[in-house]
Amino acid sequence: MMKISTKGRYGLTIMIALARGSEGKPLSLKKIAQMYELSEHYLEQLISPLRNGGLVKSIRGAYGGYRLGRPADEITAGDIIRLLEGPLVVVEGDNCDETTKRMLWDKIQQAVDRVLDETTLEELAKEDDTGYMFYI
Repeated sequence: MMKISTKGRYGLTIMIALARGSEGKPLSLKKIAQMYELSEHYLEQLISPLRNGGLVKSIRGAYGGYRLGRPADEITAGDIIRLLEGPLVVVEGDNCDETTKRMLWDKIQQAVDRVLDETTLEELAKEDDTGYMFYI
Protein backbone atom coordinates (compact mmCIF):
# COMPACT_ATOMS: atom_id res chain seq x y z
CA MET A 1 0.00 0.00 0.00
CA MET A 2 1.17 3.49 -0.76
CA LYS A 3 -0.53 6.39 0.92
CA ILE A 4 0.07 10.05 0.25
CA SER A 5 -0.71 12.05 3.38
CA THR A 6 -2.26 15.49 3.64
CA LYS A 7 1.29 16.89 3.49
CA GLY A 8 1.67 15.65 -0.06
CA ARG A 9 -1.87 16.46 -1.15
CA TYR A 10 -1.89 19.96 0.32
CA GLY A 11 1.64 20.57 -0.97
CA LEU A 12 0.43 19.76 -4.47
CA THR A 13 -2.51 22.11 -3.91
CA ILE A 14 -0.17 24.97 -2.92
CA MET A 15 1.99 24.36 -5.96
CA ILE A 16 -0.99 24.14 -8.34
CA ALA A 17 -2.32 27.43 -6.95
CA LEU A 18 1.06 29.08 -7.49
CA ALA A 19 1.32 27.63 -11.01
CA ARG A 20 -2.08 29.06 -11.88
CA GLY A 21 -0.83 32.24 -10.26
CA SER A 22 -2.21 35.68 -10.45
CA GLU A 23 -0.37 37.08 -13.48
CA GLY A 24 3.10 36.86 -11.98
CA LYS A 25 2.11 38.45 -8.69
CA PRO A 26 3.02 36.63 -5.48
CA LEU A 27 0.23 34.67 -3.87
CA SER A 28 -0.24 34.61 -0.10
CA LEU A 29 -0.89 31.46 1.89
CA LYS A 30 -3.96 33.16 3.30
CA LYS A 31 -5.37 33.51 -0.22
CA ILE A 32 -4.54 29.88 -1.07
CA ALA A 33 -6.14 28.70 2.18
CA GLN A 34 -9.29 30.67 1.34
CA MET A 35 -9.41 29.44 -2.26
CA TYR A 36 -9.25 25.77 -1.27
CA GLU A 37 -10.82 26.00 2.21
CA LEU A 38 -7.70 24.73 3.94
CA SER A 39 -5.98 25.61 7.20
CA GLU A 40 -3.57 28.51 6.70
CA HIS A 41 -1.62 27.32 9.74
CA TYR A 42 -1.09 23.89 8.14
CA LEU A 43 -0.04 25.45 4.82
CA GLU A 44 2.56 27.52 6.72
CA GLN A 45 4.14 24.28 7.90
CA LEU A 46 4.38 22.99 4.33
CA ILE A 47 5.77 26.08 2.65
CA SER A 48 9.14 25.92 4.44
CA PRO A 49 10.30 22.60 2.92
CA LEU A 50 8.98 23.74 -0.48
CA ARG A 51 11.02 26.94 -0.16
CA ASN A 52 14.12 25.14 1.16
CA GLY A 53 13.85 22.67 -1.72
CA GLY A 54 13.85 25.51 -4.25
CA LEU A 55 10.33 24.85 -5.50
CA VAL A 56 8.96 28.18 -4.23
CA LYS A 57 10.38 31.62 -3.57
CA SER A 58 9.11 33.98 -0.90
CA ILE A 59 8.53 37.63 -1.69
CA ARG A 60 8.60 40.04 1.23
CA GLY A 61 6.58 43.18 1.71
CA ALA A 62 3.00 44.38 1.84
CA TYR A 63 2.20 42.70 -1.47
CA GLY A 64 4.41 39.71 -0.81
CA GLY A 65 3.68 36.05 -0.83
CA TYR A 66 5.02 33.11 -2.78
CA ARG A 67 5.73 32.24 -6.37
CA LEU A 68 7.24 29.23 -8.10
CA GLY A 69 10.99 28.79 -7.79
CA ARG A 70 11.20 27.29 -11.29
CA PRO A 71 8.90 27.20 -14.31
CA ALA A 72 5.88 24.90 -13.83
CA ASP A 73 6.97 22.69 -16.73
CA GLU A 74 10.24 21.96 -14.89
CA ILE A 75 8.60 20.82 -11.65
CA THR A 76 7.10 17.34 -11.46
CA ALA A 77 4.54 15.85 -9.11
CA GLY A 78 7.35 13.54 -7.99
CA ASP A 79 9.53 16.53 -7.01
CA ILE A 80 6.77 17.87 -4.76
CA ILE A 81 5.61 14.58 -3.25
CA ARG A 82 9.12 13.29 -2.50
CA LEU A 83 10.17 16.60 -0.97
CA LEU A 84 7.23 16.53 1.45
CA GLU A 85 6.72 12.79 1.94
CA GLY A 86 10.15 11.31 1.37
CA PRO A 87 10.57 8.34 -0.97
CA LEU A 88 7.31 6.65 -1.91
CA VAL A 89 7.35 2.90 -1.50
CA VAL A 90 4.76 0.39 -2.60
CA VAL A 91 4.41 -1.94 0.37
CA GLU A 92 4.16 -5.62 -0.42
CA GLY A 93 0.91 -7.28 0.61
CA ASP A 94 2.41 -10.39 2.22
CA ASN A 95 5.70 -12.19 2.60
CA CYS A 96 7.09 -11.66 -0.87
CA ASP A 97 9.92 -14.18 -1.10
CA GLU A 98 8.90 -15.48 -4.48
CA THR A 99 10.73 -13.92 -7.42
CA THR A 100 7.50 -13.55 -9.40
CA LYS A 101 5.79 -11.55 -6.65
CA ARG A 102 8.86 -9.34 -6.21
CA MET A 103 8.90 -8.65 -9.92
CA LEU A 104 5.25 -7.55 -9.78
CA TRP A 105 5.85 -5.17 -6.83
CA ASP A 106 8.93 -3.77 -8.60
CA LYS A 107 6.87 -3.10 -11.74
CA ILE A 108 4.18 -1.37 -9.68
CA GLN A 109 6.82 0.81 -7.99
CA GLN A 110 8.36 1.70 -11.37
CA ALA A 111 4.94 2.63 -12.78
CA VAL A 112 4.17 4.90 -9.81
CA ASP A 113 7.58 6.57 -10.09
CA ARG A 114 7.15 7.04 -13.84
CA VAL A 115 3.73 8.70 -13.47
CA LEU A 116 4.98 11.04 -10.74
CA ASP A 117 8.13 11.94 -12.68
CA GLU A 118 6.37 12.45 -16.02
CA THR A 119 3.51 14.58 -14.68
CA THR A 120 4.51 18.23 -14.58
CA LEU A 121 3.03 20.94 -12.42
CA GLU A 122 2.11 22.74 -15.62
CA GLU A 123 -0.11 19.80 -16.62
CA LEU A 124 -1.74 19.65 -13.20
CA ALA A 125 -2.49 23.37 -13.25
CA LYS A 126 -4.16 23.40 -16.66
CA GLU A 127 -7.87 23.58 -17.07
CA ASP A 128 -9.18 20.92 -19.44
CA ASP A 129 -11.73 21.35 -22.24
CA THR A 130 -14.67 20.64 -19.95
CA GLY A 131 -13.70 23.47 -17.60
CA TYR A 132 -12.69 20.96 -14.92
CA MET A 133 -9.72 22.10 -12.90
CA PHE A 134 -7.55 19.56 -11.14
CA TYR A 135 -7.87 19.75 -7.37
CA ILE A 136 -6.10 17.57 -4.85
